[in-house]
Amino acid sequence: MKMTKENILKEGILEQYVLGELSATEEQAIEQLRMSDKNIASELEVIETNFEKIGLENAIAPPVGVKVNLLTKVSNSNESVEEKPNSYKFWLGIAASFAAFFLLSSIWLYSELNSVKQDFEIVNQTKEALQEDLEGLTENYNETNKWYAAISNPDTEQYILRGNIKSPEAKIVSYVNHTNKIVIVNTEKLPELDQDHDYQMWADVNGEMINMGVISKDKQLMVMNYIDNAESLNITIEPAGGNDHPTVERLISNVYLD
Repeated sequence: MKMTKENILKEGILEQYVLGELSATEEQAIEQLRMSDKNIASELEVIETNFEKIGLENAIAPPVGVKVNLLTKVSNSNESVEEKPNSYKFWLGIAASFAAFFLLSSIWLYSELNSVKQDFEIVNQTKEALQEDLEGLTENYNETNKWYAAISNPDTEQYILRGNIKSPEAKIVSYVNHTNKIVIVNTEKLPELDQDHDYQMWADVNGEMINMGVISKDKQLMVMNYIDNAESLNITIEPAGGNDHPTVERLISNVYLD
């Protein structure tokens, strides 16, 4: 490496010197230039000041245990010097103590960063779960409000379809709004059917049964098709998925509309 003044200033050699990355020969050359060249001395002073400032701004206090261990080692080094004066060993002990200090600090910092990262991931997972729960609650709230608004509407009339002898336990509450053309049924009291059959609702219009839809097995409240000019509502048991015409002999309930 050329140690001319121009190269030293342009190629970052002074920074390498401050960081201790130069060879002993190169360090000696820089020290000689520092004593003989005011520009080099001034530039070194600026670099050292900047490095010191960066170090102080980014310093992180390690756990108390690290400091205690360091002071103990320094104290032991001092006692060793008193028993057997040896300047070289003394400063070597100090250097080793600082090296251990920075090593322990780095390990501690790495551990803390990993812990923070794990905590951050847990927070994100919790946030996502809470967001899903909130969306579910909001959807349920909106759905409930929709049903309540439809059922409590002053134009909505209530009709109860009670089971006949073929299904005496059956009871269906229907809500009909001719103004908004809505039919809602509460199927909570319908007896369960096997997987091969479904309940189906029909509207009688001038003697013709018109399909209003299959009643779902997993819903207590559901909207059925509104049929104009319906004279009655009827429930039959049909093959799973529904039928294109009612099975009259399997009629379990009906009610006449006003």
